[in-house]
Amino acid sequence: MKKNIKPQRRHQIPPPPGLNSRYRFETFVVGPNNEFAHAACTAVAEKPGQTYNPLFIYGGTGLGKTHLMHALGHTILGQRPAAKVIYVTSEQFTNDFIQAIGDSSLARFRRRYRAADALLIDDIQFFAGEERSQEEFFHTFNALCDSNGKQIVMTSDLPASKIKNLEKRLVSRFESCLTAKLAPPDTETRIAILKRKAEDWRLCHLDAAILKFVARRIRNSVRRLEGALIRLASFSSMNPGTLDLRKADELLRDFLGAEETKKVTIPEIQKHVAAYYDVRQSDLLGRKRHAQIAQARQIAMHLSRELTNASYQEIGDAFGGRDHGTVMHACRRTQSKCQDQEKLRRQVHHLLDELSNLESN
Repeated sequence: MKKNIKPQRRHQIPPPPGLNSRYRFETFVVGPNNEFAHAACTAVAEKPGQTYNPLFIYGGTGLGKTHLMHALGHTILGQRPAAKVIYVTSEQFTNDFIQAIGDSSLARFRRRYRAADALLIDDIQFFAGEERSQEEFFHTFNALCDSNGKQIVMTSDLPASKIKNLEKRLVSRFESCLTAKLAPPDTETRIAILKRKAEDWRLCHLDAAILKFVARRIRNSVRRLEGALIRLASFSSMNPGTLDLRKADELLRDFLGAEETKKVTIPEIQKHVAAYYDVRQSDLLGRKRHAQIAQARQIAMHLSRELTNASYQEIGDAFGGRDHGTVMHACRRTQSKCQDQEKLRRQVHHLLDELSNLESN
């Protein structure tokens, strides 16, 4: 009598340490601020080492760089479970390098990193000032680039040219990469992020008006949006039926206070947009309907909505006494045009970047 032989289970290769299982492409909310970076990462994940290699992603803290990096790693492993994916921060790379020097194990260190099928290295700006680590990474970078099918993805808070104390040869290598920037999400994307998080965390008891309030007040960091949502959810679960807008404002005062310290004014936005489009600031407040002036006016209204806490009516008042409906139309029209017209989208994002820099100065 033959024994029943149970089929052997296929060995499951676990993801490398450091990859967060929550950070996947399915959980990433795509908006105008991040669609190019998202598209580049999905393309790389589908064909690592063949498309957009190396890839350099940069943007402010809390905008989703690490999320995209982890999602990319998970996707590669989902398609090729045996692939050697290494995810580290630049600080960890430096610590491993120092340890290897101390243990006289540099050869093993180099084999590990240079044998990677995909090297995902986060926060590259922390290499600044670390001369020997920069040299070691320079050679690792070159070794992987020269190997067929090896993928490198890096993230940074800043573009390579603005990272202080970074060797020129590294800056040159990084600038040769495909570069994708993450900007702060617009209001609609922030609302979508909060709704997605509320659904994922089963926080359906939070009122939509409160989510919109949070999205309007916290503009510059997805991570801060998540922190605010957790705080409100915790209070609401312990005090059912007592969370309203006034209480939300009180609970989030420290979150909102940090945002308030970096705020551009509507007159500054008007001045900046007028100069960019070569029109007079007074024309933005006037009634002229010339196409260039009308478009600049609508863009300035949209940016005022994005970068300040002013209501539609307050923005209308600042633009020559227009009503809130006019401002709403201008914002929606600008958003619609940005989806259809790449040139305009680039202009609006450029203005948003410059005005955001004014906020932080």
